[in-house]
Parts: sequence; structure tokens; C-alpha cells
Amino acid sequence: MIKKTLYFGSPAYLSCKQDQLIINLKPEQLEMNFVDYEDYEKRYENRKNLNKTIPIEDIGVIIIDHYGVTISQYLLNALLENNSAIVICNKTHHPTGLFLNLDSNSTQSEKFRAQIESSMPLKKQLWQQTVKAKILNQAGLLSSAGRETGNMISWASEVKSGDTGGHEARAAAYYWKAIFSENIDFYRSRSGPPPNNLLNYSYAILRAVTARALAGSGLLPTLGIFHRNKYNAYCLADDIMEPYRPFADKIVCELTDYGIREEELNKQIKQRLLELPAADVIIDKEKSPLMVAMQRTTSSVAKCFEGKVKNILYPVMES
Repeated sequence: MIKKTLYFGSPAYLSCKQDQLIINLKPEQLEMNFVDYEDYEKRYENRKNLNKTIPIEDIGVIIIDHYGVTISQYLLNALLENNSAIVICNKTHHPTGLFLNLDSNSTQSEKFRAQIESSMPLKKQLWQQTVKAKILNQAGLLSSAGRETGNMISWASEVKSGDTGGHEARAAAYYWKAIFSENIDFYRSRSGPPPNNLLNYSYAILRAVTARALAGSGLLPTLGIFHRNKYNAYCLADDIMEPYRPFADKIVCELTDYGIREEELNKQIKQRLLELPAADVIIDKEKSPLMVAMQRTTSSVAKCFEGKVKNILYPVMES
């Protein structure tokens, strides 16, 4: 079953009762321009009717994007026990923090050991597979949008162990010049002009989905196969999400095709980007929601570390 992605962008009190997330709108946030007490009671009753309950087991990711959101510790524990990822946003409405379960797999210590003791040749081979899958998916997106793929298919076939030839960077240089329509003078930079902000937001969602799946597969999101920045707590997540990035890019391309290049992400734009975990992808020749596919991918990564399989199972972008 596909897990839900919940977004909270206005004041609320989030609690838990009988394995249900309880969403209570804060009474102090009510409009106070009522005429009399009876009018206030009517407004308050209408707000209470908007309160909702959602089964904890149905929740995959929660994004908290307002300083007026309060969440109980009991709910936090319930969400983490369910292996739900909790994303915290800053005053610019961009994700800056992530809560994950540290005990979400029955054989976690065994999987940790296999991951930690994995050899450098194995990591280089896994990175080779990852880069190849990423380039092919980038080419698939370009092709589906009616744009030229250039030498990307050839570059994907030439990727060596550890990507010593730098084919990922070569493909990226071509990809970012071709991905958007000609009327957008685009260069990829986290701090660059729109639609960079749309890409940043969608990648943050994807990163949370990846980290959640890695934790569920009994792996440490911190220890990467290629990324090794000592200040990065999610190196492995950043590795494994690479072939999934074009699926996020696809949504951003669709938004820009409609002329959306906003400096500030409004509710409608965020709602579209938050559909990413439920987006259909093809993995192992079957259609699957991205969040479910990611769990299959991270499970295969764990098996690679354990020596049970040799290849990571990645999705394929339809061209």
C-alpha cells in the first residue's frame, strides 16, 4: 500500500490516540473579528469540524512547514515506530531537518555490519550501476519530452567502475542545457533563479523518501558508496536517489511548461511537488508508486552489501 505524504503549512496541534494521527486546528488561530460570543462559538465549531484523524500506519512522510505547528512526543514516537519520515522546514519554507527511525529492521546490526565492512571495489561497482541508471533515466526524460539525448546513451554504456571517466558530470552538463524549453535560460545551482527552487524542493522530498526506505531496509543513510562529505548525514541517501532524480525533474518540467517559475512556492505548486512519492515508475518491468519502488531499491542495496545479489534494482524512465 502506498503511504501518504502529509503537508502542514498552517498552525495545528498534532497528537496521537489509538494509533491515529489527530489533527487539531489551534483555537487561538481563529479570526477574532466576531460580533458576539455566539458568533465565536459558531466559528470555533466550524473549525472543529475540520479536524481529521489519519491512521499512523498509512503515513510515509510528514512535512512541517509552519512555526505554529505543535507535535506531541507521543506522536513522534508513534510515527518513528511506523518508520515515517518527519521533515522540518525553515522560514524560507525549504526542508532543513529530517527525523528517522534508528531501529526499523529486525536484523539491523547484521545489515549495519555488512554495510560497514563492504569493500571499496564493491562500492565502486555499485556507483557504476547508479551512474549508468541515472544517465539512462535522464536520457529517457529528454526523449519523452521530445528533446535530443545527444550522446547520453553512449555515455551510459561507457561508465566504468567508480565512474572514473566522469561520465555523470559530462551527462549532467548536456542534460541541464536541454531539459527545459528554449525560452528558459537555465543553469543548475541550489541558489540559482527559478526553477531551481522547484528542483530543490522536490529533491528534498525525494531525499526524505530515500532515507526512510534505507532505514527500513536496515541500512545507515550516513555511510555512502560515493558521497563522503563528513558534514553530510545522508550520504547513502544522496547516492541511491540519483537515478530517481529525473522523476522529480519530470514534475518540475511539467510545471515550467505551464509557465510556472515562481520565486515563492505557493500551496498549489507544493501540492504538485508532494505528489512525487505517489508517482508511477517502472521497476523490474512493473508499474509501481515511487515510494514502493524506492523500498525495493534499498532492499536490493542491502542484499548487495550482504553478497546476496550483485545489482541494485533501479526504476526505468519511459521514453
